[in-house]
Amino acid sequence: MNLDQYLPVLLFILVGLAVGVLPQALGYLLGPNRPDAAKNSPYECGFEAFEDARMQFDVRYYLVAILFILFDLEIAFLFPWAVALKEVGAAAFWAVVVFLGILVVGFAYEWKKGALDWE
Repeated sequence: MNLDQYLPVLLFILVGLAVGVLPQALGYLLGPNRPDAAKNSPYECGFEAFEDARMQFDVRYYLVAILFILFDLEIAFLFPWAVALKEVGAAAFWAVVVFLGILVVGFAYEWKKGALDWE
């Protein structure tokens, strides 16, 4: 077996490591490092990160996050369908119309129940 066959694989691994590590290393070395209280505070976590683990927290934050992920993923299913719309035909079009109808009904229900309200 000839080791020249492994040269492209080795180059691929080296380039992949360089693309992944080099920008991070340059950012760490060349970027400014001026921490303050605002930068060290929790960011979008819903509660203080370094407190008692048994403290009460607001469930609404997690509800909104789960609803965002749910609707985001459902909308992501529409992109492949839109690309292949001419090939899939009218039956698939009406199937997606039903899908979007169910999605809108669910969204209206959540809105009516106040799941999206942040007081």
